[in-house]
Amino acid sequence: MSTFPFTLADLRNHFTELAPASFVVHNDAAFWMQGKGLDKRLVVLANRSNPVFGKFQGESSIFKDHTLKICPLNHANARALRSRLDWLKPTPIGLGTSAGMGDRLGLATPGHVRAMHAVGGNLVPIFAQQSIREMQRTNRSPDDVMTDATFGAFEGGWRKAVGADADHLKTPADIDACVAAGYSFFTIDPGAHVDSAADTAPPQVITSKVLALPWDDLESTPDDLNKRYVGKTIQLEDCAIPLDALAMARAAAKYGQAIAHVTRMYRHLAAHNIPFELEVSVDETETPTTHAEHIYLASELKRLGVQWVSLAPRYIGRFEKGTDYIGDVDAFEKDLAVHAQIARVFGPYKLSIHSGSDKFSIYPAAVRQTRGLVHLKTAGTSYLEALRTIAALDAALFRRIYVFARARYETDRVSYHVSAHVARAPAPESLTDAELPALLDQFDAREILHVTFGSVLTTKKSDGAPLFYDDFIALLRAHPDAYAANLEQHLIKHLTPFAKV
Repeated sequence: MSTFPFTLADLRNHFTELAPASFVVHNDAAFWMQGKGLDKRLVVLANRSNPVFGKFQGESSIFKDHTLKICPLNHANARALRSRLDWLKPTPIGLGTSAGMGDRLGLATPGHVRAMHAVGGNLVPIFAQQSIREMQRTNRSPDDVMTDATFGAFEGGWRKAVGADADHLKTPADIDACVAAGYSFFTIDPGAHVDSAADTAPPQVITSKVLALPWDDLESTPDDLNKRYVGKTIQLEDCAIPLDALAMARAAAKYGQAIAHVTRMYRHLAAHNIPFELEVSVDETETPTTHAEHIYLASELKRLGVQWVSLAPRYIGRFEKGTDYIGDVDAFEKDLAVHAQIARVFGPYKLSIHSGSDKFSIYPAAVRQTRGLVHLKTAGTSYLEALRTIAALDAALFRRIYVFARARYETDRVSYHVSAHVARAPAPESLTDAELPALLDQFDAREILHVTFGSVLTTKKSDGAPLFYDDFIALLRAHPDAYAANLEQHLIKHLTPFAKV
């Protein structure tokens, strides 16, 4: 039974900037977020003999015979908070339906929490999610992402399980940095090792590609590959997939190097001896993953001892950034239905939907066909909601960002699958201030704004001062409720279909 002597109402009489959603009493100590903007602090209040104070950095004072510690929002205090409030510590979340909500600014998690509270259900969130590529483009570290998500979830009053996704990792060094920061979910991206040319190469070229695979790493031989697959038919729940020689040779030529890379990365991660779960992502490749190729991927990874909780194939159609699915929705559902059967038969494991932001037309199909064995991954859509907030609050700043983004687009689009054209995006001089927010709903302008986030957030003036970043962040910090409300409204549309499972 708690012996903590103060109620939330008592403390709000003394601490007028206490964030009430954050307030929690745990093991006879109270924790809450205090202040606004750059003045936000973590507050810990307990009996002076309570050992809770040992891990927290900050300034102590006396409050009614108790000790009060005001703590800066730094990495050390985020780690201390996770160690004391164990629901904030990321853990493996298993096969439950889940959603990742990337935050490129470090300010979005309170809004994400609001959306999660609003949709309810058993959906498990991953608030800390950012790819190494995105971290590099925003000058953030794995610790930065984890710390911001920890304090954001705490401020928003999240009290349930969370994961943390070290997204699109490509090297062992990426793994090491994210293990050190406390991540629990590791997405391995072997896209650079996928040979999409195998889809159309002539048979003799395929043969040479197969012979050149790293067979020692694959712990196999070409003959063994043929014995395992060729001529067999894989019976699924309501269909069968025949595996002929050419199809399996193409599968091996396309994905063999990737399987070897994933295996090396998995074993490196497992050597850290921490609780973790793995996602395998081949979505950022040129050509779709066929059903036979999916079977090959799953079978070979299992044979090599890799354990994974979710897999992101390259689906048919186009999954572009910040826009709805481009393609035939009915055809997508029919194709996904077979991928989902493969995931149940060879797993079970979840299918992961990358570049999942704003793909509203396919969410019902994804939930229906996977039967809830699905992970939704969003990221840049929260950055776009930050821009929507800025457009409403400071039209001049947003206009400058849009002009800059149009100029940067052709350079920044290179590493993304996007089809926007600057010529189709409205010219900034043709728009009134009142018309600017609508750019977030125009296809070309939306993609242009989406993929230029790194340049917007990191470009500096000739004197070394940030071109946009300081004004950008200051405005959002000054209006946190406006940003959180936009995020809540937008993310509810994403999460609701998945929360209904």
